[in-house]
Amino acid sequence: MSADTAGRESSHAVLDIEGMTCASCVARVEKRLQRLDGVHATVNLATESARVEHPAAVSVDDLVEAVGQAGYTARVRPSSVQHPAEHHDDPGHQHDVEDVPGRTTLRTRLIWGIVLAAPVVVLGMVPAWQFPGWQWVSLVLTAPVVFWAGWPFHRATFANARHGALTMDTLVTLGTFAAFAWSLWAVLFGSAGRIGIRHDVVLFGPVHDPTSLVYFEVAAAVTVLILLGRYIEQRSRRRAGAALRALLELGATDVELPDGRRVGIESLRVGDEFVVRPGEKVATDGVVVDGAAAVDESMLTGESVPVDVGPGSEVTGGTIASGGRLRVRATSVGDETRLAHLARLVDEAQSGKSRVQRLADRVSAVFVPVVIVVAVLTLVGWIIAGAPVASGFTAAVAVLIIACPCALGLATPIAVLVGTGRGAELGILITGPEALEAAERIDVVLMDKTGTLTEGRMSVASVVTAAGIDRDEALRAAGAVESASEHPIARAIVAAAGAVPPVTGFTGVAGGGVSGSVEGREVTAGSVAFVAQRLGALSAELDAAAHAAAASGASVVAVGWDGAARAVIAVADRVRHDAREAVARLHRTGASVVLVTGDNAGAAAAVARELGIDEVVADVRPEGKLDEVRRRQAAGERVAMVGDGVNDAAALAAADLGIAMGGGTDAAKHASDITLTAGSPRAVAEAIELSRRTLGIIRGNLFWAFAYNVAAVPLAVAGLLNPMVAAAAMAFSSVFVVLNSLRLRSALRPARRSA
Repeated sequence: MSADTAGRESSHAVLDIEGMTCASCVARVEKRLQRLDGVHATVNLATESARVEHPAAVSVDDLVEAVGQAGYTARVRPSSVQHPAEHHDDPGHQHDVEDVPGRTTLRTRLIWGIVLAAPVVVLGMVPAWQFPGWQWVSLVLTAPVVFWAGWPFHRATFANARHGALTMDTLVTLGTFAAFAWSLWAVLFGSAGRIGIRHDVVLFGPVHDPTSLVYFEVAAAVTVLILLGRYIEQRSRRRAGAALRALLELGATDVELPDGRRVGIESLRVGDEFVVRPGEKVATDGVVVDGAAAVDESMLTGESVPVDVGPGSEVTGGTIASGGRLRVRATSVGDETRLAHLARLVDEAQSGKSRVQRLADRVSAVFVPVVIVVAVLTLVGWIIAGAPVASGFTAAVAVLIIACPCALGLATPIAVLVGTGRGAELGILITGPEALEAAERIDVVLMDKTGTLTEGRMSVASVVTAAGIDRDEALRAAGAVESASEHPIARAIVAAAGAVPPVTGFTGVAGGGVSGSVEGREVTAGSVAFVAQRLGALSAELDAAAHAAAASGASVVAVGWDGAARAVIAVADRVRHDAREAVARLHRTGASVVLVTGDNAGAAAAVARELGIDEVVADVRPEGKLDEVRRRQAAGERVAMVGDGVNDAAALAAADLGIAMGGGTDAAKHASDITLTAGSPRAVAEAIELSRRTLGIIRGNLFWAFAYNVAAVPLAVAGLLNPMVAAAAMAFSSVFVVLNSLRLRSALRPARRSA
């Protein structure tokens, strides 16, 4: 192969990136990476990673160096699929959110910041409590708040400044440093350090002695409030990587070999044989060499009916065997297994998800430098006008303080906090702002069937008996002989039968049925073909009932004794009682509803008819659900996906809005944007309605926060707004944002009452 050919071949790498705080950081990293010849990069703020396609001529070291040149730290993820748990358990990737030994977390900074800032704010805002020397106490308490608790903002500011970038972190640093520096100068060199002095109460106009004022409470309060917003935001972002951990945890950690030894799963190779006992997970993808069992594949396929396997059958790693012992030959291991493939799909879907740029970040590129220029011009203008330097500096500080984005920083996280709290009361867990914005314009809702619109467990749907046979008698006989079986369908029949007599002489045929002696008569139960082979053809009435049940998607069990079939029992996954109302409410939101399921077409069509769903996509594997999401997105539709299984995880992650049912798997919950803890499909429409309401509040908060800055800055420039009043006005804007957000506490109450 020529060097030129090698240079054109593309490779893929995943970089974990530390230090990104906003959408502008994402754009900067992408731009820097894509300056390298032939490199295409997609950076995800939520997972704090970059998926990079690069030619062989560009090494991973070149990629890491490029990220470093953008002002951030990167390292190559050894394997984005095989070891996601190891990666996310690495203390270096906790991003200051969780408790990690030897690392200062955001939570620690926030807690100590609140403890130290509270007395500073009280002393600064309540003159009656300003005891002799209070300003020196405020200085001591404020210094660690600004320089230690606020270090994450300052670190980002300095990193961005090296590359000529200005963000909202820059304004936080300038505002807090200006307030602290002025106060420090006033205490050390002005008149503010005199013991017994109190703040002058001047609402408007210049202060008689500007050097008598300190603004420690401004520096402390801004730092803590912005830190609170950042902590809330990062806790939401941390959930994004949990989907990969949940998928890995579905796999087995060790495996039993035919000689009885148990070894770690990592030592298994293609071609090796291993044993799967009843109730154990299948260690990896393979082919059954010996034995028979019912394998529950619902977590991967969504099928509510377990699959009977025997020699020659393919099995998937992570599924659970019941009712028999299997010897399996491994056909795929490690990154080549189907479970690993699903993990890759989830990872790629999350990385490719459209990134929502917050309004504050979009405007910061203009707003921040404008404020800085205005502050400098204010100082220069006052000096040119012949005013004292202290007066000009006071006006300039007022500009920085009044423009400091306290309310702006709280506009989104406080509304999210109240909205998600209200959602939790309603059984709706919303991950963060991205989920809210995604819910605004949903065109189509794709809904999984099993565990979402249905209960996700088998139960007896109907019993049709031959003439003269009592329904309870047929159930009792079937339940008795099925009680010796571990098959899920058998357990459903036993549960419906209640107390059953003992069975003796039990025999079973994998994939066929069971037989045994019950109260002195030989009872046979199983598939229609199995019972017909043992007892003769079913009567016309029973045969028609069996065909009707099969057409509806139910599993059919025939039961008979004394040489003839006596009844047909239909076992199915029951539709949830409120599923029809859920579909109707979704239609009222203006969204169309599509049933997307791995179940067979008959079962899917029956459920769709019952619930009023017009479109059905059946017999799809996990990749098919993901393809359906992407197909509709490519057509310009905004897609919400509702599901509960591992088979839904990739589609949930790729959809504009992923909604997981609370009773589902951890992989589905972590890959989703919203989790419904109550498990009711009715909450899907409520989640969309609550998200839209919360987003409306956020937009209102952002508008008034910006309007406040625009209106107040001219007053500060003219010297009509001294820094103390600017600090109070800034605090009031934060209070307004909080009060406006609290309106969400009453959201959906009328709808709940009417429901």
